[in-house]
Amino acid sequence: MNMEFIEAIEALEREKGISKDVLIDAIESALVSAYKKNYGTSQNVRVNIDRETGDIDVFMRRDIVEEVEDPFSQASLEEAQEIDPAYELGDVIEYQVTPRDFGRIAAQTAKQVVVQRIRETERGMIYDDYISRQSEVVTGIVQRISNDTVFVSMGRAEGILAPNEQIPGERYRVNERIKVYVMDVKKTTKGPQVFLSRTHPGLVKRLFELEVPEIQEGVVEIKSIAREAGSRTKIAVCTYDENVDPVGSCVGTRGGRVQAVVDELAGEKIDIINWSEEPGKLISSALSPAKVEMVLIDEEGKSATVVVPDYQLSLAIGKEGQNVRLAAKLCGWKIDIKSHTQYQPTLEAMAKAAEEPAEEPVIEEPAAEEPAVQTAETADVPNLKRFKKAELIEYAQDHGIELDPKATNAAMIETIMEALA
Repeated sequence: MNMEFIEAIEALEREKGISKDVLIDAIESALVSAYKKNYGTSQNVRVNIDRETGDIDVFMRRDIVEEVEDPFSQASLEEAQEIDPAYELGDVIEYQVTPRDFGRIAAQTAKQVVVQRIRETERGMIYDDYISRQSEVVTGIVQRISNDTVFVSMGRAEGILAPNEQIPGERYRVNERIKVYVMDVKKTTKGPQVFLSRTHPGLVKRLFELEVPEIQEGVVEIKSIAREAGSRTKIAVCTYDENVDPVGSCVGTRGGRVQAVVDELAGEKIDIINWSEEPGKLISSALSPAKVEMVLIDEEGKSATVVVPDYQLSLAIGKEGQNVRLAAKLCGWKIDIKSHTQYQPTLEAMAKAAEEPAEEPVIEEPAAEEPAVQTAETADVPNLKRFKKAELIEYAQDHGIELDPKATNAAMIETIMEALA
């Protein structure tokens, strides 16, 4: 060891960011083990590396005690004071025991320690770098493809794009540049592994953030995303600035912004709608491009019945149910779609049930307080009690009665009775 060794350590500190003191401390610890292994000793030794010159010294350490139990690691007070009268109990005596050929062993050990520390540090730096970039989009180059698994080079790290995280039908070529979503980062014995995705909804969100300045600035917010990768994505956006059109901002001039995202996703269709806190309005928008006639909300069951024109039924449901499936995922509601013709018998049955009088009650002993003629209340209450909330709302609309949609069924029936009385 000499100045060249110290200069090499300092160069590593500059290039790899590994602390000089950390490296030297690790080498000193390794040299202690190397000394004991090569010289077959169990003595308590210490290795010191001069930070300036690189010189190495090995010292045997002995603790000063009253009664010596291990002569290799302990010394009596009398023995210590023969060397230096200033020694007291509890002090440590050190003898230099550096072997003549220890330089060769030290060089081999130092090399192994440095290589190992460089590897560990680089792995740690890669892990720290990518764990902080989790849920972000990065650009990488396809390095190789093995058994449908794509390995993407991202500089110092190699990411894994598993088959189930690839867009169906998309083909990848070696040396092709692609944008990927950093889904997860894990530490393994082979180093950090970065797991990537091209199907995650977060990829669409991040791509829009890159393309739409209003989203980056927080003026426009993406409230919800529902995606079936490779086919269609629905996005609900909103803004708290009345002067900004959130959908228009995402679409861009002549559709330039959304088209850039579509191109990156291999032609995946993207629907952008306005977010609304009103479930009926949100569900109606989510089913676009289909037109909606009526939305009946069941807040308790978190479900909705949607009525559409007959010619819009297939469009509302979508190919293999995709449109309604994405709409339900986007809104977080269970959606049941019916055509106007399918729902008409239900409306007619509701109206007919409302018009039919109740059966005449059999009265054995008429009481004086009983009304001689049935009122609307005594005729309709038994029928209305069998109605569901959606049917009560529809019945009230047919009779020009306003109801509070948040009220209970009993409160709605009471309101209808009061209006019909």
